[in-house]
Amino acid sequence: MLVKFKSVFIIACIVSGLVVSLNISQTKPVLFGIPSAVAQRVSPSDVWQQVYQKLPDFPKENKYISKETGKVAETNTLVSRLIRYHIYIKERSPIYRFDWKLTLADYLGANETMYDTTYPGSDILRQNPLDGDRAAIASLSRSQRDALVQALVNIFSPDLQNQPTPPTSTTPQQPQTGGAELLK
Repeated sequence: MLVKFKSVFIIACIVSGLVVSLNISQTKPVLFGIPSAVAQRVSPSDVWQQVYQKLPDFPKENKYISKETGKVAETNTLVSRLIRYHIYIKERSPIYRFDWKLTLADYLGANETMYDTTYPGSDILRQNPLDGDRAAIASLSRSQRDALVQALVNIFSPDLQNQPTPPTSTTPQQPQTGGAELLK
């Protein structure tokens, strides 16, 4: 029995050593699926302000009262809570459109269940903002939600938005013939 335990222990040590060494040897360390260079350049706590600069008509939903001060917590906005939910609660990457769409689907009740006890703001605001935030997201048009996603991705991954896009042709191309001959 002791020999079996030692064997399992040795194998576990070898596997953990490999995992650690592989993570250390990565050329680009990752934090929550965010390449560390991006994580260092963009602070999630500052992004909500940039989003409202790009989308000035986006609902703020910042009329909730702070438990601590008893005053309106004006900096606790819909976008700041959405970002905290996305990154810290769901641990989704902020650089991918699809991940943001999953988060919006959560708000719309079409993906994962959102729990009021873990929702950002539930612990520091007198009223849990989850229901109001879900209603605000549901009231947005598809184009408004797409604009939000695009703004978030652009802010979190500024290098990706500067990459050239491949040219698109509006004229259908004729299929090339003789391709099967190349297989011989």
